[in-house]
Amino acid sequence: HDHHKAQSEGEIKKLKNRFITALVLSLPVIYMVMGPMVGLPLPAFLEEYGLYVQALLAGAVIWACFNIWESGAKKLMKLGPNMDTLILVGTAVAYFYSLVNLMFLSFGRDVPMESFYFESAAFILVFISLGKYLEAITKGKTSDAIKKLMGLQPKTATIIKDGRELEIPISEVKEGDMILVRPGEKIPVDGVVTSGYSGVDEKAITGESIPVEKKKGDTVIGATINKTGALQFKATRVGKNTMLAQIIKIVEDAMGSKAPIQLLADKVSFYFVPAVFVIAFLA
Repeated sequence: HDHHKAQSEGEIKKLKNRFITALVLSLPVIYMVMGPMVGLPLPAFLEEYGLYVQALLAGAVIWACFNIWESGAKKLMKLGPNMDTLILVGTAVAYFYSLVNLMFLSFGRDVPMESFYFESAAFILVFISLGKYLEAITKGKTSDAIKKLMGLQPKTATIIKDGRELEIPISEVKEGDMILVRPGEKIPVDGVVTSGYSGVDEKAITGESIPVEKKKGDTVIGATINKTGALQFKATRVGKNTMLAQIIKIVEDAMGSKAPIQLLADKVSFYFVPAVFVIAFLA
C-alpha cells in the first residue's frame, strides 16, 4: 500500500473541499456587494439585512480557510512572518473592522457602505486556498514523477565472481564488481564496459531515441536498457552516486524548495508586517 500517495491524495482532497466550500460561501457576498452596481436585483430581505448575511458568510469562509490563519499566526508568534501572516493580518483587519462598523450601525450610528469589507476578506481567502490547492496538485504530480524515476532501476544485478554468475539484489552491488548484462535486460548501475558490444537504449535518462553503441572503454548508465548484445562492465558508481539517483535527488530538492518569487514575498513580508503594525500604531 502506497501510504505517501494516500496521504498526498487525502491532502489534495481536503484542500479542494476547502476551496469549493469557501467559493460557494463567498459568491453570495460578491453578489450582494457588486450586484446593485451592475443593475442586478436584490431581494428586500437582503437590502435590509444584507450586511448581517455578509458577516455570517464571510465568517464561514474564514472558518473554512482557518488553516491559513493558523499558519500565519504561528509564524507571527515565532517572529518570522511570511505570506500567510500577511493574509492573516489583511483579512482579519478587513473582517473585524467591518464587524465593528456593523455593530455601530446596529446601534443607530450612521456608517457609510464604503466602511464594510466583508467581500474582501472572503475572496482573498478564496484565492489563497485556490493557490494552495493547485500547489498541492503540482507537488503530487512531481512525487509521481519521482516514483516513476525510481521504478526505472532494476531490482537485481548479475555479477561475475570467481568465474561464476551470481544474481544479487541491486543494493548489494559494490564499486568494482564485474556485472553481466544480457540483451533485453536493464543496466543496474553506472560503469565502464570491459568486454562485449551492444546498442543501449538511453532515452529514459538522456532522451536520445536511437540506441547508443557501447564497446570496451565506453561508459554505461544505470536504468538504461541493453538491446542487442551481451555486455560485461565494471561498476563505478552505485547506490546514491548513480546518475539516476542524482536526478531523483535534484527533483526532490526542487519539489521541497520554494520558487524565487515565494522567497521574495516571504522576505518582504518579514519586514512589511512589523512596519505596518508600527505605522498603524503611530497613526
